[in-house]
Amino acid sequence: MLRQIMPKGLFARTFLIVVFPIFLTQVIITVIFFNRHWEEVSGNLSANSAGNIALITQLWRQAGNDAARDQIGSLAREELDMAIRFEPGATIPPNDKRGFFAVNSSTLDARLSEALDRPYWFNVAGFRHYVEVRVQLDDGYLVFLVLRERMYTDNAWVFILWLFVTTLLLGYISIVFMRNQVRSITRLADAAEAFGRGRDMPEYKPSGAREVRAAGAAFLAMRQRIKRYINQRTSMLAGVSHDLRTPLTRMKLALAMMPESEDTTELKADVAEMEQMLEEYLAFSRDQSREDPVMFDLRALAEEIVSDTARTGHELELEMPETLEIDARRQALKRAIANLVSNGFKHAGKVRLSAALKESVMEITVDDDGPGIEPEQYDEAFKPFSRLDEARSQNIAGVGLGLTVVRDVVRAHGGEVVLDRSPMGGLRATMRLPV
Repeated sequence: MLRQIMPKGLFARTFLIVVFPIFLTQVIITVIFFNRHWEEVSGNLSANSAGNIALITQLWRQAGNDAARDQIGSLAREELDMAIRFEPGATIPPNDKRGFFAVNSSTLDARLSEALDRPYWFNVAGFRHYVEVRVQLDDGYLVFLVLRERMYTDNAWVFILWLFVTTLLLGYISIVFMRNQVRSITRLADAAEAFGRGRDMPEYKPSGAREVRAAGAAFLAMRQRIKRYINQRTSMLAGVSHDLRTPLTRMKLALAMMPESEDTTELKADVAEMEQMLEEYLAFSRDQSREDPVMFDLRALAEEIVSDTARTGHELELEMPETLEIDARRQALKRAIANLVSNGFKHAGKVRLSAALKESVMEITVDDDGPGIEPEQYDEAFKPFSRLDEARSQNIAGVGLGLTVVRDVVRAHGGEVVLDRSPMGGLRATMRLPV
């Protein structure tokens, strides 16, 4: 359960590990400080003042005449810095006037309650430098004006302010440093994601902590090795193709000079199939990353495919919005869609091309009304040189690279291609490209 509620992002986890303990420590320090502060400082001040008020009240009640009471008032003023007066026949208000900082009022109330055995009322909000306390007597009440600093400490807000400011400052500094470290990891992830889509991001340079720089350098080295491997593979197959085309050309010339017969016809078909195999080998190994991604209208590209298909004698149905922008390699994507359309017409009479933007994914779908493919053979259909003879006619030309090339192109864009049953009754091939 703890794993489920924990944040998933690196920044959030680092914040929880580094910054949250700072705030938690400050809160604990604040609670401990204030408990000790009020218990030992404010509590003692309030207790002393409450004791003085109780003593003056007791002396006032024991005084037999006005002269004695005047002497008690002078003594309180000179020795205790406390002004008193008597309000004959009056009754104290029912509710105290407590200040904004409720802890001070609660502490004072508790100490007055312990010291006095008479009803009392206090006002901590009416005067700036004094606290007013009224003690009910039988014939009126006594009013005490006590200096605020003699009742409790009133500068706790300064501590809270400094604590709040330092916490914000330390938190901000920690967040800035964490963002810088996380940004380096994010840039590395962006570079890896871009390379997965066939984009080099040449501006990427390893930065951040030593471990992050080491991971960035390892990624750059891996990227160079992969590009070198792809280039070597393409060059090798291009050389093989060039070397094989020369004897194939001689064979075609020799067959053209021979009289027509059943044997020569079969040999010409074999030579033509070998030429097609060479072309498909090159198509399968061609490096798609040499074409830079551009923003273009997918509808316009689809109309080109419709026009090209019409020249082969087929009518391609088109269903997509009038304007559909996408950032991709135009020629590679056109080739992938054309492969799907061509495969559809090889095995079906009707083929439909549609596209739609769903959230952050562009879905390009090709449906046909052919025999389709069994679900357990979907994975097999993507394998190079695979021919699903049980579901498709064995008389169809090709060496089984159509869907492999399509998946290669789609994955080079960071997407995926999936097969399913079409509503038209045949096969549905859906290319999902992130946008």
